[in-house]
Amino acid sequence: MADQLLRATAVAGGIRAVGVISTRLVQEARQRHRLSYVATAALGRTMTAGLLLVSSMKRPDSRVNIRIKGNGPLGGVLVDAGLDGTVRGYVDHPDVELPPNAKGKLDVGGAVGSQGFLYVIRDVGYGYPYSGTVELVSGEIGEDMAHYLAVSEQTPSALVLGVLVEPDQVVASGGLLIQVMPKAAQDQDLVETLESRVSQLSGFTPLMKAGKTLPQIFAQLLGDMGLEILPEVQLVRFHCGCSFERMLGALKLLGVEELQDMMEKDNGAEATCHFCNQVYQASREQLAELVQALQAEPQ
Repeated sequence: MADQLLRATAVAGGIRAVGVISTRLVQEARQRHRLSYVATAALGRTMTAGLLLVSSMKRPDSRVNIRIKGNGPLGGVLVDAGLDGTVRGYVDHPDVELPPNAKGKLDVGGAVGSQGFLYVIRDVGYGYPYSGTVELVSGEIGEDMAHYLAVSEQTPSALVLGVLVEPDQVVASGGLLIQVMPKAAQDQDLVETLESRVSQLSGFTPLMKAGKTLPQIFAQLLGDMGLEILPEVQLVRFHCGCSFERMLGALKLLGVEELQDMMEKDNGAEATCHFCNQVYQASREQLAELVQALQAEPQ
């Protein structure tokens, strides 16, 4: 199944649901960053969460940044997701591996750490971005994101994230976000019913392995609540906007002396993009052109 995002509503708009299949893009992230099993799960969950969060924004150039900084050995996790369906991200220590947790699953919480902070920045494309910060609850990503939505954005939310990794590839990855809008949130029976149904899910990846599609998952949870699945299926993918030209622009900011030092000591320059691990190399001649351009600029 292609990586995709699907939106739905229920209870006459009182419930908003979004589902994402992210298997291929998480596999690409795993290959690009040479991620361990637990690092793949942590980054994959966060990238899926980024796509779910940005799906509610309006302007085409809207983006969401998620940064998780816990006290675990994985270090930081950083993800950038756009309303256009693109997402990218990285972890500080991609080779960290841990034994399975007490439930026999990848120990994402142990890798991230239960002490630290979750930072979310919503950039609508103009003015000052909105930012929110909450303390980590468990480091398991899904619980922390749901805590953020409840505390910082004051929206009762159920968030289910999953990444299933096998030795050769990411077998399944995706997530589901269900949010109760303000008026519907006053119906306590409705909220409790949703909480019960979501808690009974065995997870998201078991549903995918069982062959469930996003419409079928929506129907399982909301089929008797006036479910309306929106017709647009949005394709999502791993994408980074870095380029050789941007790398040269960044090198130019270093100034004449630093560039000349690189030419003399290293005979060129090499830069790696944190988000996609793409390596760019600039020759001595290209650095000389940057120096000439800087020297020709008016002081």
